[in-house]
Amino acid sequence: MKLRVLYFARLREHFGVAEETLDFAGATAADLVALLQARGGVWAEELAAGRAFRVAVNQDIVTLDAALPDHAEVAIFPPVTGG
Repeated sequence: MKLRVLYFARLREHFGVAEETLDFAGATAADLVALLQARGGVWAEELAAGRAFRVAVNQDIVTLDAALPDHAEVAIFPPVTGG
């Protein structure tokens, strides 16, 4: 399946990319995160267990066990705080 993956804030800065299109053979958001972590380096650091980030699929925030439909837009971003 194809996914459009968007990165925001510190993730975009550290990864050096705002978005990419991936051919993806997994099924869930966790599978996607694992694929990205496998790139190593800053990808593994920023997406490691215990690091704060959120995932949204087609603009809805989801948990990592969420299924990813073909041609989904997946956003990965740090949590947002306000004040």
